[in-house]
Amino acid sequence: MILKGKVYRVGDDINTDVIMPGRWCHLTDEAELAKHCMEDYDQEFLKKIKPGDIIVADRNFGCGSSREVAPLSIKAAGIGAVVARSFARIFYRNCINIGLPIFESGECAAVTETGDELEIDMFGGKITNLTRGKQLTFTPFPEFMQTIIKQGGLKAWVLEKLGKGQVGQNP
Repeated sequence: MILKGKVYRVGDDINTDVIMPGRWCHLTDEAELAKHCMEDYDQEFLKKIKPGDIIVADRNFGCGSSREVAPLSIKAAGIGAVVARSFARIFYRNCINIGLPIFESGECAAVTETGDELEIDMFGGKITNLTRGKQLTFTPFPEFMQTIIKQGGLKAWVLEKLGKGQVGQNP
C-alpha cells in the first residue's frame, strides 16, 4: 500500500495537549475533533493541510497524556500518516488501535521540510522524498499489525473476527 502526500513538518516533543487540546476532549464526533486538531500548535494547521498530507516530526511525537482523541483527531483531519524519529509509546499504540499509519524514521526527519512530497510504501519499508530525490527506509510493522492498520484499526479487526468467529486466535 502506497501513501503519497505533502509534508507538514514539526519538531521534538509534540505533546497530546497541543495535538488535541484538553478543552475539546469531551467531544466524541470525529468531525468535531478534526476541527481542533493541532490548534494549540498552529492555529492555521487545518488551512495548511489537505487530505493525505503527512506529518513529519522529530523525537517523542505524542508525548504527554494517553488521550486517545489525539491520534483520532489527526486521522479525522485527513492526515494520511505520521513519520517521526520516535513516538511516545502510548500514542504509538493508540495510532495502531485506530488504524492511523505511523512510521519511525530518523532519516526522514533529517532530510524533510514542510512542503516536500513523500511517497511511503507502508509495508515495504520505503519512504521516498520526491522533492529532494532521497530514498529512505524504516522497519515495517509485523504482519498482524499491518492487518490491523489495513482494516482501519483494532475495532474493525475485532468486529471482522467476531463475524468469522475467530476472536482469540492470532491473525
